[in-house]
Amino acid sequence: METERSAGVIVFRDGPAGREYLLLRSASGGHWGFPKGRVESDEDEATAALRELHEETGIAVEILPGFREVIRYEFTRGLRNFSKEAIYFLGRARSSAVRLSGEHCEYLWASYERTRQRLSFENAQELLDKAERFLQAQESR
Repeated sequence: METERSAGVIVFRDGPAGREYLLLRSASGGHWGFPKGRVESDEDEATAALRELHEETGIAVEILPGFREVIRYEFTRGLRNFSKEAIYFLGRARSSAVRLSGEHCEYLWASYERTRQRLSFENAQELLDKAERFLQAQESR
């Protein structure tokens, strides 16, 4: 089984009705998730996450220190099986104007509850829960 590493960012902003998260809809599979992509051999995780975010959305974020979560899963592409490790950071959007790449067909800024409902995979919902708890803890300091 081959292993792939990717890195991504859970992006949030302070919207008119409170905190909102950015979701992307895959053009190939139609699933909703967070921006992420492959870590290149010459990159560290955070650099890859920021590069992928910029390529997929055109936006910049401020990465919040202290949040780094890893999810692992397996999938099949063609006749080959893969093990995937995806590292996620949490980032506050510096702008809200999204410019989608060809990898995605739609985006959405949504509240925590709506984002959780829209996410296609349970491990992404758990990731969102951790991000929301982290942000709530930061606010209560």
